[in-house]
Amino acid sequence: MLFLSWIYTLAIVGMAVFGFHLLLLALIAVAAWMRGVRAPAPAPARWPSVLVQLPVFNERYVVERLIAAAAALDYPPHLLTVQVLDDSTDDTASIARACAAYHRARGRDVTYHHRANRVGFKAGALAEGLASSTAEFVAVFDADFAPPPDFLRRAIPAFFVAPRLGMLQARWEHLNPDQNALTRAQALGADGYFMVDQVARSSAGLLMNFNGSAGVWRRACIDDAGGWQGDTLAEDLDLSYRAQLKGWRLDYRADLAVPAELPSSIMALKNQQFRWATGAFQVLRKLGPQLLTARVSLLRKILGFLHIGGFFIQPLALVTLLLSLPVVLQHGRTPLNLSGFGWLTLVPVFVGLWGQITLRRDAWPRRMLYYPLLFCAGIGLALTNTRAMCEAFFGGGHEFRRTPKGVSVTGREGAYALPIDWTTWGELLLALYALATGLLALDLAPGLAPFVFLYALGFGCTAALAFWQNGWTFAMTNEQMSK
Repeated sequence: MLFLSWIYTLAIVGMAVFGFHLLLLALIAVAAWMRGVRAPAPAPARWPSVLVQLPVFNERYVVERLIAAAAALDYPPHLLTVQVLDDSTDDTASIARACAAYHRARGRDVTYHHRANRVGFKAGALAEGLASSTAEFVAVFDADFAPPPDFLRRAIPAFFVAPRLGMLQARWEHLNPDQNALTRAQALGADGYFMVDQVARSSAGLLMNFNGSAGVWRRACIDDAGGWQGDTLAEDLDLSYRAQLKGWRLDYRADLAVPAELPSSIMALKNQQFRWATGAFQVLRKLGPQLLTARVSLLRKILGFLHIGGFFIQPLALVTLLLSLPVVLQHGRTPLNLSGFGWLTLVPVFVGLWGQITLRRDAWPRRMLYYPLLFCAGIGLALTNTRAMCEAFFGGGHEFRRTPKGVSVTGREGAYALPIDWTTWGELLLALYALATGLLALDLAPGLAPFVFLYALGFGCTAALAFWQNGWTFAMTNEQMSK
């Protein structure tokens, strides 16, 4: 039992490390906000050539919107090329091909590329498209994004005042934040991430990442860093760190926003988070040794490891839940006094609040009402992301699983909706385990009971939402078929 108590204690300490890390980023972000917004760079004397890449895979509901937005970018037409990089295996291919032809007939340089295989997944498509272009800069937008017309004219000038700037990331806005309670909660979390994590890392010169979409790369940076590589599911994080270890700088603009679609179902969110977590763990395995020996400061190294390994907090949370029963049976006794770490649970609340105050000044009280759901989803994703860690380190973990999109267009995920899987049943079992442990803790270790009940609430909420949404989707499908 003592051995289990030590593992439990170390897991709590590990979670606390990530809590202090988030607190540090929050303090840096607040300090950056107090210094004021940076003035935009002046327009360059010569506008460079730009390649806009649109990687697509089975996106029948959103691909026309994506191509139309890219074709409408306000940039000198003779300097702009739009590539539709389509790996689709359904009718998206015919839709995208026709849409590209439509805009090409109206004078826009929109090319369509379809691969017979998906080697390298998104990274493979980007690399193949890049090989056929000589553009100086490359913008990337995923299928669920809709860049505003002035995006390139606002982003490109930054590269002419910073010769070693390799990538500029824009903030993700939301196309469907009010779709349902889950999208409202996700919007809250995304705002906090972009107004704390990205602001802090860019303003303090820390190692940061391209978020996979709504960013512009300097072509020379991509080439120097070794190009797009498809050996992880996080090609964006992989290239970001390889570029920075080569001496390139990445930056972020909070005032440059591109709207995108939020997953509207818990299964879609779990699928997205599983892919992101798997990719991050793969990048840690791939680039961890290089980061360890890199010629950067010790602080940047430590924060870099915490950045890439950010998903570790959820496996640690799962460990603490599973070992809470032995600790409760010991009346809450642990080798170290852990009571002082409880206040760190307030740090994510502040991050969410800060994102809303800085971006949604008039609406933040109403939007913060959805924080409990965000908190519950964060706990409930622990099983999915622990599975991602196991697959990344011990299994294949290299199957690209797309996130269903199209809710902002169709009102539902339609043909791409995901059914519940075994993780939903696992979440239900974990909720029951936490509930039983919490009830036992009320008598044997009252101080632990509230925290264990939070686990029961998080896993229970995630499982219940999956069952409810799956039943609702089935009912809607039958209703549509009967008409």
